[in-house]
Amino acid sequence: MDQVITKFQKLTLSWRYYLALCKPRVILLIVFTAMVGQLLASTDETRWTLILFSTLGIGLAAAAGAAINHWADRRVDAVMARTRNRPLPQSAISPRSALVFALVIASLSMAILFVEVNLLTTVLTFLSMVGYSVIYTLYLKYATPHNIVLGGASGAAPPLLGWTAVTGEVGVEAVILFLIVFLWTPPHFWALAIKRREEYAKAKIPMLPVTHGVAHTKRQILVYTLLLTGITLLPFLIGMSGILYLTGSMVLGARFIWYAVKLKTGGDDDFAGKTFKFSILYLSLMFGLLLLDHYLQLVVIS
Repeated sequence: MDQVITKFQKLTLSWRYYLALCKPRVILLIVFTAMVGQLLASTDETRWTLILFSTLGIGLAAAAGAAINHWADRRVDAVMARTRNRPLPQSAISPRSALVFALVIASLSMAILFVEVNLLTTVLTFLSMVGYSVIYTLYLKYATPHNIVLGGASGAAPPLLGWTAVTGEVGVEAVILFLIVFLWTPPHFWALAIKRREEYAKAKIPMLPVTHGVAHTKRQILVYTLLLTGITLLPFLIGMSGILYLTGSMVLGARFIWYAVKLKTGGDDDFAGKTFKFSILYLSLMFGLLLLDHYLQLVVIS
């Protein structure tokens, strides 16, 4: 009996390690933005199974990209305090097992999207996954201090993928959703990079605070935050959303700008960490507002 319990505990622990490879907290935000894209594009005729399968396929693709990222970055992760406790640096999972796991769920995601959704979403999801796990992780991350800007296109794809899953085409609305996440990514990630710049320097990753200094990075965070705030007005301006979203987005934008200004004018590393955490809340609330406003408008119309 004790042997059975021990084997069960080992199996449970093993799956926890594999789950950690998928970066579940990041995946939750990715899946949420993808679902917002799906629901904004949906009509009364949209099948619930289409929403289910497209969410599953996009989520599995994002998890596969995260797992490949773990595999590719395992040596760098071992020297950074933020990542040294990940499964591969701790030798909890072999690199080969991690890569096989990633390729299996990547293949499964492509099969689901191709069979149950549509070809366009399958291709775009594949390109997004490769863009993050290969082009960004293996090349851009080490090639340029603007790595997160250039690589941000992959991370910004989920709401666009959600839209194409339902409509089968890339509309103006989908591009706007993409741009919101794309412009959000630099201030979000650079705030963390400021706090962790010594670790990135040790790992020889040319993040912007390492190559151009903290002051320059803070200016760039403010610039991108201002650009982001402007872009978030577009859903209202094109009639995609109403006054509730407009009001909420302006309040959230003003708050994000406050963080960026305070960070630029004297915020320390701890405040950079707070800015990073707020940016996650900001994006979650922004997409939540889009969804809430959309359904409130449907209620009013009906």
